[in-house]
Amino acid sequence: MAPEENGHETEFKVDKIWWIKQILLIVVGGFYLYFGVHLLIASYQLNNPFSFLLTFFASNFIILISAALLIGFVYRLVVAYRFLKKMKLD
Repeated sequence: MAPEENGHETEFKVDKIWWIKQILLIVVGGFYLYFGVHLLIASYQLNNPFSFLLTFFASNFIILISAALLIGFVYRLVVAYRFLKKMKLD
């Protein structure tokens, strides 16, 4: 959403490309979340304790970052949708 100054009001420009970008970011975030969970499950198959610890913490870090980004992208979509819905009602 890019704000545009229009006199006293601020309007947000949300076009189809913005929606496509947001959905693409959600898909990429979902992929990394899946990858992190898959890596976490695979870490339990390792026999070396040092490799297990490194893989375990790395997978949790991937899950944490991708989940936080995913929540942020979904939140941004919801806010934009509510804003556009409110603007149509007014």
